[in-house]
Amino acid sequence: MPSIYIETFGCQMNEADSQYVAGRALAAGYSVASAPDAANVVLLNTCTVRDNAERRAYGRMNHFKALKDARPHLRLVVMGCLAEQDRDRMRALAPHVDEVFGTSELRRLGDALEAWRPSFDTPEDGEYDERRDGPLGLALGGTADAVAGPFSHLRAHVTVQRGCSYYCTFCIVPHVRGRFDHRPHAEILEEAARRVAEGAREVMLVGQTVNAWRDASGEADFGDLCKDVAALPGLERLTFISPHPKDFTEKIVDDLAGIAALNPRIHLPLQSAADPVLRRMNRKYSVAQFDATLEAIRSRIPNCAITTDIIVGFPGESDADFEETLAYVRKGRFANAFVFVYSTRRGTPAANWEQVESGMAAERFRRLFDAQNEVTRAYHDRKLGRVVRALVVGDSKKDAGRLAAKALDNVTLVATKPGDYPAAPPAEEHPYALTPWLDVAVESAHVWGCTGTILRRAARYDDPGVQVPRPLVDLIVS
Repeated sequence: MPSIYIETFGCQMNEADSQYVAGRALAAGYSVASAPDAANVVLLNTCTVRDNAERRAYGRMNHFKALKDARPHLRLVVMGCLAEQDRDRMRALAPHVDEVFGTSELRRLGDALEAWRPSFDTPEDGEYDERRDGPLGLALGGTADAVAGPFSHLRAHVTVQRGCSYYCTFCIVPHVRGRFDHRPHAEILEEAARRVAEGAREVMLVGQTVNAWRDASGEADFGDLCKDVAALPGLERLTFISPHPKDFTEKIVDDLAGIAALNPRIHLPLQSAADPVLRRMNRKYSVAQFDATLEAIRSRIPNCAITTDIIVGFPGESDADFEETLAYVRKGRFANAFVFVYSTRRGTPAANWEQVESGMAAERFRRLFDAQNEVTRAYHDRKLGRVVRALVVGDSKKDAGRLAAKALDNVTLVATKPGDYPAAPPAEEHPYALTPWLDVAVESAHVWGCTGTILRRAARYDDPGVQVPRPLVDLIVS
């Protein structure tokens, strides 16, 4: 059986796109490979929101040239935002790439996979199977996405909207994904219901500015959509990403507050706590308006964890502007924050403005990053001594002897595998996928999350759960 290997850079929108492509590949008769040298099609789903993601993508393309040279019949494919922006430039910088698909060409990529499928039933690729554990495979490395593991079906990304029409001066998204394109209400509900029927316990609604969604054929807004998705039979939890502060109306917040299945975590991108910077960014809100939105959410959704994005070193950011953002973060408003140094993006207005000196931007990043880490660690400390219910993710990335799970507020919990956890992947459905909700007694807190001991596992979020045996060997070292 031919196989496809997928690596994804960037946001949840790209993750959702990779899931779609993986689904089309499976339907066309492919398997999803966990290593690039084990695949007939190697696919990079790229991002161009920041310079680092762009450089990593081009570096990875060049990395795969050795694989392409060793296996001429392999198809090396690039998709995503960088593919949309750099379609012609990419041909010159990485001529060994076979195919390039932009952000609006997902269906065409799926159709191409079906068309390529018969060409892989050839001796050339079959002969390569025996060498897949060789030195080339070890050198390529990488982490596969969209591989159908035992727990991957528990979370479903459902795209509700593509593109953005807000044109923040730092952002390339409207240029590579286009203006707002809202999926029809019925189509979203149909996909969400299908994913729940396939075993999803949690549905994440995904859009570039997700709470701006509106149904073109009716009066429904994002609050109505969330209520309708939450009412689907069998759905246990609902979440979404990434909203825009200006689009949280009083009605939408009230609608969200009335959804029992809503996870108590909302990502609310601030970007800067200085009004002059927000105006240059074209963010369409002031700090006072952001505050009002934040407090509206907190007053209606108790214990809601607010996370955010912040950019430092934006063109024109003064010392005073930065100090306002630093002071805002130190107030402890955010459970976590993704902090970035401003990165110029070709084709955006801010790329042509006078830039903040790189050393100064790096120093501001360090100070803000350290300040938020103190706040995040204090937020995690509040879980100490508590038993927290979380949805299993799978093996910890750093230790296969531990399990990782995500609490409702998206905090990572890691614990040694219980004594009844299978030593080898079972032939049938994994027992921990049948009872994926874990009760973790939190014993240690860190900036990245918490560690503890798994006490119980449950089939559904509201079930009491059954006790699990203690680990045979406790591998957790605080």
